[in-house]
Amino acid sequence: MNLWCRGLITAVFFTGALLTAALFQTAPVQTAPIQTAGGAPCESLAALALPNATITAARIVAAGTFVLPGANRGRAAGEPAAAAQAAAQGGPAAGARGVAQVFATLPAFCRVAATLTPSSDSDIKIEVWLPASGWNGKFQAVGNGGWAGTIAYPALAQAVARGYAGASTDTGHTGNSAAFAVGHPEKVVDIGYRAVHEMTLQAKAIIGAFYGGAPKTSLWNGCSLGGRQGITEAQRYPADFDAIIAGAPAVNNIFLHGARMMINQTVHRSGGSDIPAAKYPAIHAAVLTSCDALDGVKDGVIENPTRCRFDPKVLACQGPDGPGCLTPAQVETAAALYAPVRNPKTGAEIFPALLMPGSETDWRILAGPEPVGTAYETFRFVVFQDANWDWHRFNPATDTELALKKDNGVLHSGSTDLKAFFNRGGKLLMYHGWSDPQVAPLNSVNYFTSVGQTAGKNVVGKSLQLYMVPGMAHCAGGPGTDTFDKVAAIEQWVATGKAPEAISASHSTAGVVDRTRPLCPYGKVAKWQGSGSTDDAANFSCVAG
Repeated sequence: MNLWCRGLITAVFFTGALLTAALFQTAPVQTAPIQTAGGAPCESLAALALPNATITAARIVAAGTFVLPGANRGRAAGEPAAAAQAAAQGGPAAGARGVAQVFATLPAFCRVAATLTPSSDSDIKIEVWLPASGWNGKFQAVGNGGWAGTIAYPALAQAVARGYAGASTDTGHTGNSAAFAVGHPEKVVDIGYRAVHEMTLQAKAIIGAFYGGAPKTSLWNGCSLGGRQGITEAQRYPADFDAIIAGAPAVNNIFLHGARMMINQTVHRSGGSDIPAAKYPAIHAAVLTSCDALDGVKDGVIENPTRCRFDPKVLACQGPDGPGCLTPAQVETAAALYAPVRNPKTGAEIFPALLMPGSETDWRILAGPEPVGTAYETFRFVVFQDANWDWHRFNPATDTELALKKDNGVLHSGSTDLKAFFNRGGKLLMYHGWSDPQVAPLNSVNYFTSVGQTAGKNVVGKSLQLYMVPGMAHCAGGPGTDTFDKVAAIEQWVATGKAPEAISASHSTAGVVDRTRPLCPYGKVAKWQGSGSTDDAANFSCVAG
């Protein structure tokens, strides 16, 4: 199973007594009791009575002493994954050192662990972190990636570092796999929507007990699965959050997985149709030659890939096959990767193009030797409930509709009616990288457009906005300006009532910022003003495009 999301999830898997006994032995404990004005001491929260919940531990963690628990402690292999997770949530993008620095600079906080059992088959682990001093009066819940299965510690730490009370959940199972779904429909409901909602209710109760009052603002912050989790909250539980940050949201989830299965079959339709990864750089270079300068700046990034009219035929081999050209079958494959996914029987469009011009160097994620793992496991474990089901048995003409019927809306998250959320004053900030090789960028564009149409034209800019990030891969990474303060942007929005007209973003190489650009609301692009460095955001403005 190849996946950025696989790498994203750290290998921190604890259940039952392990959570109580092992998790809270990973950092020194401050012995002096800490109590907030009007609230309860941290340790006393262990006795807090909550419906369908058991608090398993409540301890103070001294400033700067938190380390990743269990198997992650000292494991270099886990650290890059943690860094990627923090970057996706708006945290440091400087790699393992950046994550370690966040942990090292954390203030003292009350760390609460609980197990939630809203159904007889639920086993949802959550952690709620409460700053011992300097609380900003707000709550931030953070999302997961892939199939979840662990607490999102780096993102949780990032929230607390900003003064938020934070919460995270493993969504009711351990391990970044859907194998848990076989024979456990209630656990599918948990990861589908229930775990996040229950975590939110219980976290607010814990926050109220510790601080003596409810948070004045509740914020969701997630990307990929985390983006879908946030939008699902707006769909199903519009009162849970006041503001939602949803990056690369995997909404329309069943259609997305069906399209991923189908495109992989298309890529491998014959012995010579697959494009070897060694040819990706040549395709990418040809795309940049064709489209990089369309925005007036040649910088290795395509500002608006929908304007790119690249034809893979320009790379057709004129002689023997080689790394710099494509065979006729490979030309067809490349064209299919840029095209909408259609039902092979009816020709009807099932999903927009999964990949955009500029994403070529990461094509192996969707076009590898087998379908991307989240899609494969959805059909294998959730739809067909069969660990022996093989992806070659996928029927592109029928299985997506079958999956949609069996899912019954649990994982799909396709509703565009967010009026209840918006009517409460809720703000939804969506963002997505144009070079995302996993979750189709056009899925976000289409969803954003449909939500706006459902809610009415006045909602965009007031309650809803989308920021597409040129050159950014899945949640983070790529040649684009992938680092930007999403939390500050939505805080500004909540304070002013108006979505940011531009968000400052940067790109770094070896930890040094080498380019800044404004991220523009969807429908506008960053345009160079014609003078000054093209690596300085001050020389760009957002214009229609």
